[in-house]
Amino acid sequence: MKIVVTGAAGMLAAEVIPELKRGGHEVVSFDLNQRLPDIQAIDIRDPGQVFDVVGKIKPDYVFHLAAETNVDLCEQDRDHAFKVNTFGTENIALACQKFKVKLVYISTAGVFFGDKPEPYTEFDHPRPANIYGESKLQGEHIVRNFLCEYFIVRAGWMVGGWEIDKKFVYKIVQQLKEGKAELKAVSDKFGTPTFTKDFARNLAALVPTGRYGLYHMANKGTCSRYDIAVKIVEFMGLSGKVRVSPVSSDAFPLPAPRGRSEMMRNYRLDLLGLNQMPHWEDSLKGYIHLNKNK
Repeated sequence: MKIVVTGAAGMLAAEVIPELKRGGHEVVSFDLNQRLPDIQAIDIRDPGQVFDVVGKIKPDYVFHLAAETNVDLCEQDRDHAFKVNTFGTENIALACQKFKVKLVYISTAGVFFGDKPEPYTEFDHPRPANIYGESKLQGEHIVRNFLCEYFIVRAGWMVGGWEIDKKFVYKIVQQLKEGKAELKAVSDKFGTPTFTKDFARNLAALVPTGRYGLYHMANKGTCSRYDIAVKIVEFMGLSGKVRVSPVSSDAFPLPAPRGRSEMMRNYRLDLLGLNQMPHWEDSLKGYIHLNKNK
């Protein structure tokens, strides 16, 4: 297949693109950030650019990974959030509709309010707690309304890319490398880690089935940031040398509200026998051991 990937400079694309190429697919990469020489420039907010790219290439699929994922920036600049995550997705969906191209849209656990005690499934009603989640949910609605042949795939707390990952795991590792003897991590918010390598493999296996629709795709198991920090210390070989203290999320006030829970279960993948995602602890261990000496 010929596949256009948006957001090609991001941490998820860093695993998805190689996985697609290993499967024998032709990949054409696009992003605003031309971090790599094979990435072509596109601004998904510009419908002219989007229609031009999809119309000229005529791919079998667009894998739409491009998004504004900075939750606090979205809260502070809602116009930007909706321009990128909602109307950027609308431009992609309209182009796919016109040129009869199938779409993979990556969404988020952030579409849920976060008050459910158990992990969310695809059958739970979304109700975002912040602008980021709302902008991504509106993108989901657009994909559903405009297209018949699509995958909407929700990820959880994303982990991957190492040096291009500016999120929690990488930050904790860097603090440990700097010699910090005590860490503080939030223990009252819960989620489901999603390792980009695992996600890419499962996504590449899902798409050829042609079972279109909505999916959750996160690693097995749930945890708090505190739980993750404790395991990072263990996998870095620093147990007994570094103290990890649980703290309330009130200790780290942020512009955007977060729900108590972003926990997800890959319920549809489970029911269809398509869930290849390993447990988050196993993936974290492998991820740390592979990258800790970089």
